[in-house]
Amino acid sequence: MIGMNYRLRELENAGRPIMAGIVGAGQMGRGLAGQMLSMRGMRPAVVADIDAENAKAAYDHAGLVLGKDYDWADTTEEGDRLLSEGRFVATRNGELATKCKAISCAVDATGVPEAGAKTAIDAINNKKHIVMLNVETDVCIGHILYKLATNAGIVYTGSAGDEPGAVLELYDFADALGFDVRVIGKGKNNAIDYDCTPETVAAEAKSKGASAKMICSFKDGTKTMVEMTAMANATGFLPDVMGAHGASGSVSDLPDLLSLKSEGRGGILNSYGTVEYINGVAPGVFLIFSSGQPDINHELRYVKLGSGPNYVLYRPYHLTSLETPLSVAKACMDGIPTIVPRAGHVAETGTVAKRDLKAGENLDGFGGFTIRGTFMSAMEAKRKNVLPMGLADKKAVMRKDIKRGELITYADVTLDENSLMLQLRKLQDALFV
Repeated sequence: MIGMNYRLRELENAGRPIMAGIVGAGQMGRGLAGQMLSMRGMRPAVVADIDAENAKAAYDHAGLVLGKDYDWADTTEEGDRLLSEGRFVATRNGELATKCKAISCAVDATGVPEAGAKTAIDAINNKKHIVMLNVETDVCIGHILYKLATNAGIVYTGSAGDEPGAVLELYDFADALGFDVRVIGKGKNNAIDYDCTPETVAAEAKSKGASAKMICSFKDGTKTMVEMTAMANATGFLPDVMGAHGASGSVSDLPDLLSLKSEGRGGILNSYGTVEYINGVAPGVFLIFSSGQPDINHELRYVKLGSGPNYVLYRPYHLTSLETPLSVAKACMDGIPTIVPRAGHVAETGTVAKRDLKAGENLDGFGGFTIRGTFMSAMEAKRKNVLPMGLADKKAVMRKDIKRGELITYADVTLDENSLMLQLRKLQDALFV
């Protein structure tokens, strides 16, 4: 098979580019739209955001002109007309990204679980492939969305460029070669601050041109926990301990650091088949593997992957939304996902109180003031009745007082029964868990 770049060039030359719809034009969505506009054979045909200025900026920053290259649309009919005229569509109505006839693939880049659930279901119902640049939705209801999409004959997938997708590339490579994969994981480039809030990170967020909630979800560890949950659900690997160890080290330290305590090499692990994060090797992803054959071990030492018996593969970058177009291309051209919860719902991002909470208080989701996430096995979460982070939105209300650092359970909250996330999670639990 020829390379993706040549195949996309062929689509461009034939005048048949892949037409994508993007929901969410924050930092990630705008980067994604700009990257697609730099590519041959692909177009960000529709960009939707509840903030009209964000949708406009996605095209403006790439040099497109309102009224000439793109225009506004509120309805699918208006969107279809503009697309048939060769123009791009900016809109506040996310349904255009999944319902316009010319669209082949929708991308959810909102980072909001409820919004991601709606985009995914709309895409599946309209037979559009769906790329989730929204791991927050995937780790909670990805298994049911994957099954529904498969049954509909379309691709549901996580995104290339996100750390779970990047680490799965390493995993598939090592697994295909027959290596014994022992640990997968990611680096972290800042120390976890469990107490951070959107207020305490506001200045940093402003300096980076990012949302304060997004930066907060990085610093309080929630984003890392979500990404490890997605890695687990794709591979079947699990946390060695709840929340992972989160040790510090360099890439060269990893083979011994991520060995078993019982092996006497200074390792931190109780068992293999685990997912970890390491402070000090950011922003990349890594994999620890071994081989039982002496000639293979000799060659691995020769190419400086370690001294054995553990060796390390390391990818020192991930380009977040800038790589997402490759997932769109794989879905549309080959019918292949980048990363899906193929192992089932084996891990959970559970909800932890960030501070003392009182009965009657509303929770506020990812990157907020009230809660953070932790990485745990789905079996442990089920045994303890832990509330998944994906359900802990602003409509979730505390039923009782909870102390800082305690796990929040389903019994501790009243949830919005009209939530699409909740209804899909109930269906997933009933059918697959």
